[in-house]
Amino acid sequence: MRRRLLLSTLAVAVVAILLLGIPLAYTAHKLVYDGAARSLDREASSIAGGVGLDLERHRPVTGDVIAREYPDRHISITMPDGRTLTAGPARAERSLTATATQDGVRVRISRPGAAVRADALRLLLLIASLALLGVAVTVGLAMVQARKLTVPLIDLAETADRLGSGNARPRRRRYGIPEADQVAEVLDRSAVRIADLLANSREFASDASHQLRTPLTALSMRLEEMIEAADYPDVVREEGAAAVAQAERLVAVVEQLLSRAKHDRTGTAAASPIDEIIAQQVEEWRPIFRRDGRDVRIIGERGLVGMTNPEGLSQIVATLLDNSLMHGAGTVTIRTKPTVSHVVVEIGDEGAGIPPELVPRIFERSVSGGRGTGLGLYLARSLATVDGGRLELFQSRPAVFGVTLRQAAEVRLAAEPVVMGPA
Repeated sequence: MRRRLLLSTLAVAVVAILLLGIPLAYTAHKLVYDGAARSLDREASSIAGGVGLDLERHRPVTGDVIAREYPDRHISITMPDGRTLTAGPARAERSLTATATQDGVRVRISRPGAAVRADALRLLLLIASLALLGVAVTVGLAMVQARKLTVPLIDLAETADRLGSGNARPRRRRYGIPEADQVAEVLDRSAVRIADLLANSREFASDASHQLRTPLTALSMRLEEMIEAADYPDVVREEGAAAVAQAERLVAVVEQLLSRAKHDRTGTAAASPIDEIIAQQVEEWRPIFRRDGRDVRIIGERGLVGMTNPEGLSQIVATLLDNSLMHGAGTVTIRTKPTVSHVVVEIGDEGAGIPPELVPRIFERSVSGGRGTGLGLYLARSLATVDGGRLELFQSRPAVFGVTLRQAAEVRLAAEPVVMGPA
C-alpha cells in the first residue's frame, strides 16, 4: 500500500508540474527572445540619436567608440550623405537584428542568436531545476504521508492477529487519524470482551473439573468397597475391577478434556506400550461387536512404544471402534506399524465408507453422517493433538482412520545401528 500511495502521489505531482511547467517554459522562452528584440530596438534608437547629435555638433563619428560602448554587437550606420560606417564583430549567420532611423541616420544592429539561446537555455534549466525540486519535495511528503497512513494499518493488522492467536490484551494505541483510531478503539473493546470470555471459560473449566472429579472419585471408592464386601469375590472382583478401570480412565479423560478447555496444550505424553492399550480396548469392545455378528482383529507389528497418554489413546481407539460399530460393517481391523520416527495405528472396517461430501469435514464439530452427535471424531482428534499426535482419515471407502504418534526416544535409539570405528 505504501508503494501505491507513493506512486499515485508522484504521478499526480508529475502531471501537475508538466501542466504548469510546459506553458511556463514556452512563455519564458518567448519572453527571453522578446526581451532581446526590445533591447536591440532601444540600442539602435540610442545609437541613431547619438550619431545624429554628433553630426550636428560636427564631431567625428568613429566605429571604435561605438564598438566599445556596444560590445558583441554588429552595427551598420548609414549617414545622411550615404556613407556607411560599421562597428563590432562580423555579423553572424543566425542573429537577431533591429533597425532605427533618426535625423537621416539609419542604424542596423545585430546580436548573435547563440547568446540569446544561451540565456533562454539558462532560464529553462532554472525552471527544470525548480520542477525537479518540486518532484523531490513531493516524493518526500508522499513518503511521510504514506508512512503515516500505512503504519497504523500494519499495527492494526498485528493487533487483529494477536487477538486471533489468543493474546487478548488491548494496546491502547492511537494514531491521530480518525478512521484508524476508530478501528483501534473497536479492536481494544473486542480484546476486552475476548479476555472476559477466556477468563469465564477458564473459570468454568475449573468449576467443571471440581464438580466432575468429586463424583467420579466417590464412584471409584464405592466400587472398591463393593469389591471388598462381595459375597462372591471372584465374579464381583472381576466386574468391579473392570468398572474401576473404566472409572479411572474416565477421570483421566475428563482431566485431559478440561486441560484442553483451559487451553493447556502441553499434554502428558509418555512412552506407552501400544499393544496393551489396544488389547484392553479390544477386550472391552469385542463382546459388543460379536452381539452384532461382527469381530475385531489385531494385525501388524507388535511391541511398539509411542509417546502418548494411555487414557487419551484409549479414548481415541474407543471412539473409532464406536464409530465403526455405528456406521461401519464387517470385521474391524486394527493394524499397527512403525515408520522412521512414528508409530501408526490404523483402524478400518468393511463398510460402505464415508460419503464424499463429508470427507473434507469429517473432523469438524457437529458433523455426522448418521445418528451420532458429531463430537466423537472432533474430540478424538483434539486428544491426539494434545499429546503431539495426529488423527487422520487414511481412506474413505471403506473407512480407514489412522492415529500417528511420536515414537519413544529410547525405542529409536535402540533401533539405530551402532557403527564402531576401527580399533
